[in-house]
Amino acid sequence: MLANDIETARFNMVAQQIRPWEVIDERVLDALQTVPRERYVAPEYLGLAFADVAVPIGEGQTMMKPVQEARMLQALNVQPGDAVLEIGTGSGFGTACLAKLGGSVTSYEIHQGLSETAAQRLHENGVKNVELVVGDGLQATLAPGSLDVIAVTGSLQVYPKNLEDLLAPGGRLFVVIGEAPAMQAMLITRNEAGEIWKESLFETVLPALENAPQPDHFVF
Repeated sequence: MLANDIETARFNMVAQQIRPWEVIDERVLDALQTVPRERYVAPEYLGLAFADVAVPIGEGQTMMKPVQEARMLQALNVQPGDAVLEIGTGSGFGTACLAKLGGSVTSYEIHQGLSETAAQRLHENGVKNVELVVGDGLQATLAPGSLDVIAVTGSLQVYPKNLEDLLAPGGRLFVVIGEAPAMQAMLITRNEAGEIWKESLFETVLPALENAPQPDHFVF
C-alpha cells in the first residue's frame, strides 16, 4: 500500500467509520489520525488496517475494530498523568493510543509472543510511557484505588468486581460484558465520594478475554 493510499484510508476510517459513531472528542480523533495503525498489523494484513473488521494478530487473537477502540478511548477520557491499566495488549495499537493521550500505561498480555511483538512496535514508533507485562491482568495483584483508567480489550461474561475495586476516586473502567450476539459496552466510574456508577454505552460484539471467569450455569 502506497503512502498516499494509507493516508486516504486513515482519513476515511475517521470520517466514515469513527465520526458517524458519535466520536467527537478531538483529542481522541487526533490520536487515531496520528498513531500509525498500519504499523501495528502484520504485513499480510496491511490492506485491512483501516477497515471495519477485527484484524487477526496471531495466537487466535484480533485487534478491536477502529470504532470500538475510538468509543473506548472517548469513554475513558484519558488525561496526562493518568495511571492506566490495559488488559490485553494485543497488537499494541490501543496501548499506543492510551499513551498518546497522556496515560502512563501498564499493559498485560497473556501471550508472550504478542507482548514481544507489541514491545518491538511500540519501541520502533517511539512510545515510551508504557510498561508491558506478560501475564493475566485479571489476576494481577494491584493496590485498591490505585488506577485512574482501566481498559479491558476483550469481553467478559462476568462483571469484574475486582477491577472496580482498583479505581481511584474519579477513575474510569471500560469493559464489554455479555455473550454474543448481545454484549454491552459499559463505563464504570468511581466518583470523588467513592460511589460506583455504571453506564451502558452501546451494544457490540467483542471476542472473549482469555482465561476470563465463566458464569455459573445451572444444569437440569
